[in-house]
Amino acid sequence: MDPSTAVSTSAAISLIGFAVVIFLLLFLIAKWKWHVFFALLIPILIFGILPGIQQNNFIDAFETGFGNTLGSIGVVIVLGSIIAEALKHTGAIQVITKSMVNLVGSQRMPLALTLTGFIIGVAIFSDVAYVILNPLVHSAAKTMQVGIAVMSTGLVGALQLTHAIVPPTPGPLAAAAIVGADIGQTIIFGSIACLFGSLACWAWGVYFAGPRIKTMASDEFEGVSIDDLDEEGPEELPSTLSSYMPIVIPIVLIGTQSVITLIAPEGHYLRIIFSYLGWPVIALSVGVWLAYRNIKSKNDREKAKDAWVESALKTSAMILVVTGLGGSLSAILRGTPAVDAIALIFTDYGLPTILLPFVIGIIGNMITGSTTVGVITAASLVAPMLGSLSLSPEAAMLAGASGSVIIKYVNSSYFWVCTSLSKLSVPDAVFSYGGATLMGGIVSFLTVCVMWSTGLV
Repeated sequence: MDPSTAVSTSAAISLIGFAVVIFLLLFLIAKWKWHVFFALLIPILIFGILPGIQQNNFIDAFETGFGNTLGSIGVVIVLGSIIAEALKHTGAIQVITKSMVNLVGSQRMPLALTLTGFIIGVAIFSDVAYVILNPLVHSAAKTMQVGIAVMSTGLVGALQLTHAIVPPTPGPLAAAAIVGADIGQTIIFGSIACLFGSLACWAWGVYFAGPRIKTMASDEFEGVSIDDLDEEGPEELPSTLSSYMPIVIPIVLIGTQSVITLIAPEGHYLRIIFSYLGWPVIALSVGVWLAYRNIKSKNDREKAKDAWVESALKTSAMILVVTGLGGSLSAILRGTPAVDAIALIFTDYGLPTILLPFVIGIIGNMITGSTTVGVITAASLVAPMLGSLSLSPEAAMLAGASGSVIIKYVNSSYFWVCTSLSKLSVPDAVFSYGGATLMGGIVSFLTVCVMWSTGLV
């Protein structure tokens, strides 16, 4: 750490500042119910007036951290939100769901819905996706004569896992930018972790929560089919291939760029080509174009341009400012000895360093109730410690993201959306949905640990 740019050279002051940030963040959100923007901003500003803090360096770190983080990821978050809007309004979710049912069979609907959640959670906010699929969940449970928990639990968990762990969902994108993780590698290894975690959610619902919870499906949606999911949707649904392409093509472009960077020598023509095609701004722009092509009517396409962009900007605004503040906090902490002191505690006790981002992810989600904010908070606090912890950015980001889904309970808006729509009692929802995210998060984290210990991430 360069003393000329250090925010503080005192380990004691830095640790006090770190504790103040955590305590105030918890207090302002949990006790006073403040918006996360002010709950993050005010503790950071209070950090800046502690004794021994170099205010000029503090201001520089705040502005640099905010600007650099948004500069690398801001446009990508907006593009990802536009793709989510398109998938929601073009009927692509119905088509993807139908393809999963065809893949595993209608008698394995819980697994089909879980796999659907695993796929569309990459692009769609989990609460929106569950609202769209809820009628089918009830109808399928009614048809198969099983409890609603059997049908919904795997879907609830899988949607949350990919929403938290796999870019280009905004939370993981922002976290990857804050820690400096390669987005392509994060997508590849995050998808592997999420697949195992999603299967754990499915198993929890079918073999544990389902037999215990007797709540049956609502008669309101009896007879609803996949084609009835969105009565206000388009008259003509896109093809299966067209429905997947806005999600798959950007992921393939970004993932290919990461793989080629690892195997192709410097200056190789493929490396030059994919350094541009695999740039997330280009890759997600291609995804937006593919998503717009799913609108069959030219008039509808013209109307959708402004409406979807405006909706995506509204969705992105909170994520962008929280991401920027996370980058500021990370840059400020990086300029203090606090991060080295915390990392030293882990190494002195011989604890696996990958546990630290995992635990911070759990705490971040418990404090805020938001998976996205929990992922960003974990990344912001862990990023300055990476050098001392001997963790790769990818491992740290994936571990923190896995932790951010571990505890889903009454402070989470997603929990309430799923609980109210599925008609479960709160205790049953805590056991079913809370248990699914607990198991899914643990299995995802263990998968990350295996990949980390073998040197993959």
